[in-house]
Amino acid sequence: MRLFAKLGFAAALALGPAAATAQEEPIKFGLLQDFTAVYTFVSGEYNQGQQDYLTLVNEEGGIDGRMFEAIVRDTGNEPQRGIEAYNRAREEGAILFDFLSTPVSRAIVDQAMQDEVVLITPLHGRGDAAAGQTFPYVFPVMATYWSQAAILADYINENEGGLEGKKIALVHIDSPFGREPTPILEDLAEQESFEFRAFAYPSPGNEQSAVWSEVRRYRPDAVFIWGAGGGQSVSVREAIRNGISAENIYSVVWLAETDAQNVGVDAMEGVKRYEAVATGTDNPILSRMVEQVIEPGLGAGGEANVGSSYYNIGVATMAVAVEAARLAIENGDGPLDGTALKNGFEMIEDFDAEGLMPPITITTEDHQGGGFGRVARWTGEEWEPVSDWTTAYQDIVRSEIDAGAAEYSGGN
Repeated sequence: MRLFAKLGFAAALALGPAAATAQEEPIKFGLLQDFTAVYTFVSGEYNQGQQDYLTLVNEEGGIDGRMFEAIVRDTGNEPQRGIEAYNRAREEGAILFDFLSTPVSRAIVDQAMQDEVVLITPLHGRGDAAAGQTFPYVFPVMATYWSQAAILADYINENEGGLEGKKIALVHIDSPFGREPTPILEDLAEQESFEFRAFAYPSPGNEQSAVWSEVRRYRPDAVFIWGAGGGQSVSVREAIRNGISAENIYSVVWLAETDAQNVGVDAMEGVKRYEAVATGTDNPILSRMVEQVIEPGLGAGGEANVGSSYYNIGVATMAVAVEAARLAIENGDGPLDGTALKNGFEMIEDFDAEGLMPPITITTEDHQGGGFGRVARWTGEEWEPVSDWTTAYQDIVRSEIDAGAAEYSGGN
């Protein structure tokens, strides 16, 4: 990644040595992720999107002459390696971190808050970190898994004849992540008068036949599948094999184009998922990235990834982070450190990355940004939105967030 655009560098030199030194110092983000163990199904595309977006910002002159540098290292999804990588990047001046790993990010939460640096946890980590007053330096920035479950349930309620009287099954990996939607769906079952039952399968999810036999006997009207990586395509195949229509399968965000290829693009037609960002390259940011980063050969990975679900999620995370840095620089009097960047995040209002993502507003109380998203349907060729950007049942979601935050505060 080129750290200095020619124009920004020349302007810095014109202002003299002191100004040049200040402007030449890049803003450093620690993208310390799992490239070799558990999250490999997403990390390559996601991280490439992050790096390519920062390269685009640099190619366009940076923010107020300041350039960005991505510190990229592998943690192997191991908390100890994550801590070591975090400490090293901190020494190198990083003020923002993204681990894209729930075990690692959870291990870093206390230290990041003590060090007063920003930890972003989009689509992973602690859902209760949306409580900004309890977790002032932690920012989920996208809908928590609680909000995702709520949006999927709301779609059924609004578009599939209502929830009342239906049977809803949650088929999930037997892990904290897999179990996370359970309390939301239990509360919604009581509120909306439907029947709910959860079915767990063992990690990593390669073998699910036994649990799907149980699901078949339950005869649900709709099934939520809550896993990641190869386990998700296994869930779709097993659901269909056990007589569940693809139209009645709803997925957490972790279901992508590669999963459709694994299942069979035609067989998966009709499956729906929660969607955090728009896919494809029909977006002003993606268009500029293709022109200024990909075509000139400055990309951090293969061109085939550009516009994929996980690539675009990575782009969106850095678009939010750079917007926070812009606001911090614009409104700040001192250096851009972790505290200034935190304040920048809490100034974000109705930011949608030029239509790439739903508009988010981050406040000192809400670090989730409102819990927005939409539902998309696999057409046999691509993901097609079947709802507008929306949020749902945030009173129930907020109760879960506050309960988790209170429990965290009580133990610290």
